Amino acid sequence: MTLLTEVVRTSAQVAATSSRLAKTTFIAESLKRLQAEEVEIALPWLSGEIRQGKLTLGYATLRSAIPDPAAAPMLTVTDVDAAFERLKGLKGKGSAGQRAEQLKGLFSKATAEEQDFLLRLIVGELRQGALEGVMLEAVAAAADLPPAEVRRAATFAGGIPQVARAALEGGGLEQFSIRLMQPVLPMLAQPAEDVASALADLGTALFEWKLDGARIQVHKAGGEMRVFTRNLNDVTSRVPEAVAALKGVAADLILDGEAIALRGDGRPHPFQVTMRRFGRKTDDEALRGALPLSVFFFDCLLRNGEPIVDRGARERHDILRQVLPAAIVTPSLITDDAAKANAFYEDALARGHEGLMAKALDAPYEAGRRGAGWLKLKRAKTLDLVVIGVEWGSGRRKGWLSNLHLGARDPRSGSFVMLGKTFKGLTDEILEWQTRELLAREVRRDEWTVYVRPELVVEIAFNDVQSSSQYPGGMALRFARVKGYRPDKLADEADTIDAVRQIFEAQSQ
Repeated sequence: MTLLTEVVRTSAQVAATSSRLAKTTFIAESLKRLQAEEVEIALPWLSGEIRQGKLTLGYATLRSAIPDPAAAPMLTVTDVDAAFERLKGLKGKGSAGQRAEQLKGLFSKATAEEQDFLLRLIVGELRQGALEGVMLEAVAAAADLPPAEVRRAATFAGGIPQVARAALEGGGLEQFSIRLMQPVLPMLAQPAEDVASALADLGTALFEWKLDGARIQVHKAGGEMRVFTRNLNDVTSRVPEAVAALKGVAADLILDGEAIALRGDGRPHPFQVTMRRFGRKTDDEALRGALPLSVFFFDCLLRNGEPIVDRGARERHDILRQVLPAAIVTPSLITDDAAKANAFYEDALARGHEGLMAKALDAPYEAGRRGAGWLKLKRAKTLDLVVIGVEWGSGRRKGWLSNLHLGARDPRSGSFVMLGKTFKGLTDEILEWQTRELLAREVRRDEWTVYVRPELVVEIAFNDVQSSSQYPGGMALRFARVKGYRPDKLADEADTIDAVRQIFEAQSQ
């Protein structure tokens, strides 16, 4: 069995270098030393994650449970995984005491370096710069496989750990292909300034309405259907409208689309209203009656057992319209005419939608990636940022966490670069919710500020990006205000500091 100290040593090596190649080499060598059953455990740790998910243990709780360190390494990788499993399962009356006992038992067997590693891992503060791209390259190097082959397998498997184990066992990756009832990571888009710039980049393009709904992926095999969110959670019971919309369709399909709550006049409700339908674990008939969802599909990934993700967007567009009723297909336009595209854009905005998607006609479906073949056009400037801290409010907001510290993702280090603060756009309902949720993610605090694990994504509207010596990225958002939280998005999907810099440079030009 591999000792925890081996993983801790690799983590320190990865954190100590800014070289992507060095990070990849350290992780690849570490993976080679692990036993097969340990790969799926330890690989997420090197990305700062735990395979059991969040253990919801606060920094103060953990610090109070840490005894004197062990004199020598004794914990194995599987020992720690088993302890995490037990902690995850503790719930209900008396669980707090049991949790403290389990933590003390775990930390008493850890050396000082191991205690520090485990503490930061559990609270979500283990930032080593071992991002997805580095991990994929490390797995490929350790297994002597082409990185593209590993990346493709990971997108269809819904994650890297299981692919890493198969690759290192030498069993091949053929088992990881797109198939029904196994959700696929969604393709994402990059921002574009306007229609003209999108056409300049793509030439003749496929334009579609950009709906501000909840991203869904529907798998249909005969009469059986399952609905997944963009985070690959099964929400079939919460979206019966999606199941009903496809009942008359004969083909077996994997579809990408949006579920959205519309008003009686066809205009969309705000995103947060739509998301009320996804906040319940079971179908709520009363809520469904008061807030019905409409579904619109914009892509087809598989038809009758045949994957079509490698075909161009135009061909998939045509297949989608062959197999589905027009009423549940997202309105679209294929053109190279800027005037026609702008008229289509204005029509989407007039109907209350966010804007347009512009897609290269030959672009494949790049699952799990922010591909250059998909661009998003929105009239209002918005960014998806991560809350990294929050200040206590004053006056009528006293007692609530109010002023948000906003961070953009640094794709090289995995950390978040602060771009400013805002308390604008927060309703009493949001203030109450974010106070509860942010306190649950507290890492430390000072007199005014609570610093939190960077997990909550918030959509921020702003006027422009300005130069600033106050923040480490040299930029700040002007007139930033909260449009709404995005519980459907992970912190790794937040906008990057590079995207913000592109906006800043475009303004300068």
